[in-house]
Amino acid sequence: MDDLNAMLEPGMLVQHPDKPEWGTGQVQSKIGERITVNFREEGKIVIDGARVTLVPVFE
Repeated sequence: MDDLNAMLEPGMLVQHPDKPEWGTGQVQSKIGERITVNFREEGKIVIDGARVTLVPVFE
């Protein structure tokens, strides 16, 4: 499940699969399974990568 999260690096753009209203977010940091993302509409959120697979956005 975390195969996609494993490739995430700071600066990459992502979306939360269950929260499209948050808009596109930029990965701030990734420490183990804890991924901090700054979402355009929601602000800074810490995601548990073991439970949520973020979707990379290529603009």
